[in-house]
Amino acid sequence: MNTVAEQIKTKFPDAFVRATEFRGDLAIEVKREGLLEVCRYLHDDPGMDYDYIVHVSSVDWLGEPVRFEVVWEVYSVIRRHRIRIKTRVPESDPVVESLTSLWKGAEFMEREVYDMMGIRFAHHPDLRRILMPDEYTEGYPLRKDFPLAGKGWRDTFEFIDGGSVTLDVGARPDKASRSSDAPTPPASPGGAGTRPSAAPDPGR
Repeated sequence: MNTVAEQIKTKFPDAFVRATEFRGDLAIEVKREGLLEVCRYLHDDPGMDYDYIVHVSSVDWLGEPVRFEVVWEVYSVIRRHRIRIKTRVPESDPVVESLTSLWKGAEFMEREVYDMMGIRFAHHPDLRRILMPDEYTEGYPLRKDFPLAGKGWRDTFEFIDGGSVTLDVGARPDKASRSSDAPTPPASPGGAGTRPSAAPDPGR
């Protein structure tokens, strides 16, 4: 077993679930009740020193007894080593402790997981939607049981029909015009299909 995984298992036997390693990437699964304690050790202990939050994501294991998985990926700049910490939360109680008290950069990433998957982060400083509108009530778009075509509201969208939209560099967006409305450029002096004569070379 990886030495970091072995230390976590020894120090937190009640929280440790399993460790996996693939092509040098280490992942540790822990019980959600022990998540904050394990991560505080990874962040604060000088021998660990995982000081940088890389990413926060989630997985929908639809059909499994414990449906959702939350994944934090952290990195030690000094040690040049990364680790993923995973924990499972049930659909009936999709709540897990926020890790923003350890890695401030997790704030927006945890909000995205909440917005897209509906997993709530306890003690998050500002837990609200970040991609969808605040008043959105259709559910959580990255859940596997969310319809691929949405829930019917796309049929009410208005679309631009015919022609492309052109916009000059520096022009205001509300001044965009359709290509069909653009003025026809004047014909060249030589007539249609005639290339203009080259300027005389002063060196000749």
